[in-house]
Amino acid sequence: MQQQNVSIGTLVDMYKRGELRLPEIQRHYVWRATRVRDLLDSLYRGYPSGSILMWETDEPVPTRDFAIAQDSNAFAGRKLLLDGQQRLTSLAAVLHGEPVSVRGRKRAIDILFNLEHPDGPPTDIVEVDSDEESPVTPDDEVAEEAEDSDEIDESEQGLQAKLNRRTFVVASKSLLSQPNWVSVTQVFRTANDAEILEKAGIESFKDARFQKYSDRLKKLRAIKDYHYVVHVLERGMSYEEVTEIFVRVNSLGAKLRSSDLALAQMTSRWPNLLKELEAFQEECEQNWFTIELGQLVRAIVVFATKQCLFRSVASTPVDALKEGWKQAQEGLHFAINFLRTNAGIEDESLLSSPMFIHVLAAVSRVKDNKLTAVEQNQLLHWLLVANARGRYSRGSTETLLNEDLAILFRTGNVAALMEPVKRQFGRLHIEVGDLAGRGVNSPLFALAYLALKASGAKDWYSGLGLSLGHQGKLHFIQWHHIIPKSLLKLKYETSEINEIANMAFITGQTNRRISNKEATGYLADIVAKQGTVALTSQCVPTDPNLWATERYQEFLQQRRDALVARMNEFIRDKAKLT
Repeated sequence: MQQQNVSIGTLVDMYKRGELRLPEIQRHYVWRATRVRDLLDSLYRGYPSGSILMWETDEPVPTRDFAIAQDSNAFAGRKLLLDGQQRLTSLAAVLHGEPVSVRGRKRAIDILFNLEHPDGPPTDIVEVDSDEESPVTPDDEVAEEAEDSDEIDESEQGLQAKLNRRTFVVASKSLLSQPNWVSVTQVFRTANDAEILEKAGIESFKDARFQKYSDRLKKLRAIKDYHYVVHVLERGMSYEEVTEIFVRVNSLGAKLRSSDLALAQMTSRWPNLLKELEAFQEECEQNWFTIELGQLVRAIVVFATKQCLFRSVASTPVDALKEGWKQAQEGLHFAINFLRTNAGIEDESLLSSPMFIHVLAAVSRVKDNKLTAVEQNQLLHWLLVANARGRYSRGSTETLLNEDLAILFRTGNVAALMEPVKRQFGRLHIEVGDLAGRGVNSPLFALAYLALKASGAKDWYSGLGLSLGHQGKLHFIQWHHIIPKSLLKLKYETSEINEIANMAFITGQTNRRISNKEATGYLADIVAKQGTVALTSQCVPTDPNLWATERYQEFLQQRRDALVARMNEFIRDKAKLT
């Protein structure tokens, strides 16, 4: 195996010219902008950031497109990138200002550089906690909408101070307008610092900041000279052997999920599988339902092996995998349709776990899409309760899913699915105590949304009914603190402030109009214009005395009671329980 030291500038140029290709065993580009920010910070400081693995071959190997368009090249396909896709794509996007294609949509990755960053090591520990998204947009998200307000509360001032301690941040219009912040892409697009320094307020080289800023811009551009160790596998290796190396490298480094490795093992024996999976993904996306590639891989495993563990993929015959994929597609179509039309679950963000789609798909295949009215109600009851209680959010997810799959594949008894749920939680109904201290990350949050939507809850100003499919940015549904958190934070614990019982569902435009106004004022205005039904449909107490900040504990208790009653009623009505 050859080993070379190659600069980032050279690697990015190879990427852009099309000299590097991506084998089908690789996954999509998945990095968020925060990961790109952290990579740049590490490179700027000269920290280690891994190595690059390539394979130079003349063997005809199925490939896929990078997330950034490449130039045509007569030598394309000679060098395949096995490890380093996320880093090189990110660097190409930032250094050249190229948009990346993610789920069929192109977007730029714009990172800002702080000319006034503190000297020395990082002052903040920056980590990506999760890739999971809330069913709706948070009302306190730092986004462009917040820039409509001229007022900055204490929390925003604290955020500003925190950002100023960082060297790199994900771009926002408000930061870019400040003199000490500059787009990284702009820095790399020009070798002339005059425009950047002028924006920073430097009018003369005698300015004390001139040399500091010039040195920092030079250091930033030096990222292109950072050398990666590039390992190049021998030409004589087979695609199967290279796939095994790919799996081992990523297993040992914990860089890829089990589903990514299982997909690599499948595609090495099943050419063009990835294209089939992506075509199915696109079909689902067109109907506003997203299924991650890893879940499609798991679906194949479920129907090929009657269990959900990936470890059997390598030993499962290709014909069995292909039949599994055929069954999986039929089952997943049913699952999506059942979720949307029977349960009212508009998209995957309202599921506490994606594992539910596999159980629904299994029911479809076991029953050959012939469910009695009783079985339909039993399945819906199980889905709503198990989702709200977090069936696959506690313990070993795969163990729990296998337990449910075993019931279906061995007995076909839909009603029996509820027995493990009873053993796991002891009861099926929701109690008031379940809401205490529970916030937007609780599985009950989605149930609250579904129950309020079903009861006719509407936006408080526009009158639009609740839907995650609203068109137009102003009408996207967000969650909103009924009693503003800025008025509560000095008296109450964060868990109390952010309780589900303090959340209403309204559009982004209404959310901004309300901002952090006293509830005693804006709720009275809503009642005057929309009537008390605007509040009762969202289970908000109508007694004006309870809207006062000092009565928050009583407000919470009354809304918990109302929400729990509405949630249990929703489940009973949906599942037609007597």
